[in-house]
Amino acid sequence: MLILVDMDGVLADHESKLIQRYRERFPDAPYPRLEDRTTWELTDGYPADKHDAVWEIFSGEGFFADLDPMPGAIEAFRDMAADGHDLVICSAPLVRSRWCESEKRHWIEQHLGTGTARDLVLTHDKTLVQGDVLIDDKPAIVGRRIPTWRHVLVDQGYNRDVELPRIARDWSNWRDVLGRI
Repeated sequence: MLILVDMDGVLADHESKLIQRYRERFPDAPYPRLEDRTTWELTDGYPADKHDAVWEIFSGEGFFADLDPMPGAIEAFRDMAADGHDLVICSAPLVRSRWCESEKRHWIEQHLGTGTARDLVLTHDKTLVQGDVLIDDKPAIVGRRIPTWRHVLVDQGYNRDVELPRIARDWSNWRDVLGRI
């Protein structure tokens, strides 16, 4: 099976890093708890007067290179490869950041190896990429084409109202989910 795997919120924990850096910069300002987020929008739960700062942190140098892996994600990725699945990282680049693309590639090399980084696809329209499955955290993926892949979610607070096959945030049930597809 050709499995496309998103990076942010799927393999790499961008939300926790964003909250950490935000709290370092604004220790007394309110911030969202991950479990309270209700939309996929990055600034959801942050005060309106801090939205520009949130984007500044997210697009800053070193942000994507320094992300922690999601719990269980690296092991699951390696196990999928060992089980014979063809895996491609399919992630959206951040136009606001001149560092995003190179840092994502560096992160993948560091955590998954250079061979995986060679197969990295960065696109704003994932419907153009062929595959059997797309594992992503985004609740709805639209683009110019009808996708060839089946959308599987990694569970996040902001996608719980969507009825799609769902991998636990810690990846503990990935075999069960893919086995039903």
